[in-house]
Amino acid sequence: MTKQSMIRKFDRQAKSYEKRRSSDKTFEYREKIFSMAEGRVLESAIGVGMNYPFYPDDIELTGIDFSAEMLESAKAASGNYRFEATFIQVDTESVEFEENSFDTVVSSLSLCAYQNPGAVLDQFQKWCRTGGKILLMEHGLSSSRLLASFQKLIDPLVLKIVGCHQKRDIKKLVRDSNLKIIKEERYMAGCLYLIHAEGE
Repeated sequence: MTKQSMIRKFDRQAKSYEKRRSSDKTFEYREKIFSMAEGRVLESAIGVGMNYPFYPDDIELTGIDFSAEMLESAKAASGNYRFEATFIQVDTESVEFEENSFDTVVSSLSLCAYQNPGAVLDQFQKWCRTGGKILLMEHGLSSSRLLASFQKLIDPLVLKIVGCHQKRDIKKLVRDSNLKIIKEERYMAGCLYLIHAEGE
């Protein structure tokens, strides 16, 4: 699948994501991990701004996304919050930031869509200051063998429809990257990963 076709898929999904802003089954998990954000925060693949309610008021947020529709929605929604925010339409897999540019890097439910998620994680480590926080809420391969087998079966179909892999082993991706896991929790039959990490 080409990058442009991926962008079009996510452009089309912006409105459906907006409808989930007021009630989403992941809210309790988002609060658990993203309330720890501090200082200069980079949110990769910010989408429509689902994490806003859980951010402290005093952060300085930079939100990036390759979808213009998602980014416009995120920008509009940011006016309801007190933190400062800047938005850049760019692909996380090609953008360059200087090393140690951010105190916190945030990613939620986006590792499923990158062509090279391991390289993205290494970039997070590069962009985050030494001792900073890399906060991930990602979905991937279940800890249940039966469910994991089903995820592998439907992966090609779901990727074609919504541009999202179901079978990625998030724990392995993080362990194989330049990140050091500080804390990991699993929910929803082990499909939802909450990971607090930092660069090694």
